Amino acid sequence: MIIEMRTYTLKPGTLAEVEKRFGDKLPEREKHSKLAAFWHSEVGPLNQIIHVWTYDSFEQRSAIRAAAVKDGSWPPPIQEFVTDMQSEVFLPAPFSPPLTPRQVGPLFEIRQYTLTPGSIPGLIERWSDKIEGRTKFSPLVGGWYSEFGALNKWVHIWAYKDANERFSVRAAAAAGGQWPARNPPGVVVKQENAFVMPSAFSPIR
Repeated sequence: MIIEMRTYTLKPGTLAEVEKRFGDKLPEREKHSKLAAFWHSEVGPLNQIIHVWTYDSFEQRSAIRAAAVKDGSWPPPIQEFVTDMQSEVFLPAPFSPPLTPRQVGPLFEIRQYTLTPGSIPGLIERWSDKIEGRTKFSPLVGGWYSEFGALNKWVHIWAYKDANERFSVRAAAAAGGQWPARNPPGVVVKQENAFVMPSAFSPIR
């Protein structure tokens, strides 16, 4: 399975209209494949939407997108509001849960780490030892490593009821020795995070 995460930056003040148009068009698009998640940014880079799709392979992705464009079901008419578009393709770590519909939020934290080349396998091994203990505190939505787009990238997404729960969960996990899964010095060269919220039509919310 591959996971495509598409991040669009919008003109300020256009989010509500973009989500409406996206949602109106989605039933047609989902005749070809299902949306996994749709979020918009609350803290971090503002005026962004993130939509996540899963495919069996790159070949299936190309075929589905071509078919959706051909029959007019995609893309939604939002181009006038978009100032930047980014597409990244990830592979799931062995412990990453399936991207099936569920209500675990509504606050999601997307954390993105850039690692030194060749460091992803070691990170996944260290996380594998810790992840069971960490997920007792809050659900993991995804643990993915990049295949296309920005390379040497590790993305992990966590669900919380609100920001207060996020801070209390991280403190409790650290106090109990369940987290974090420590990396050797110098392995992580960049870290970013954002709080996002789901749209009304997001399957994961």
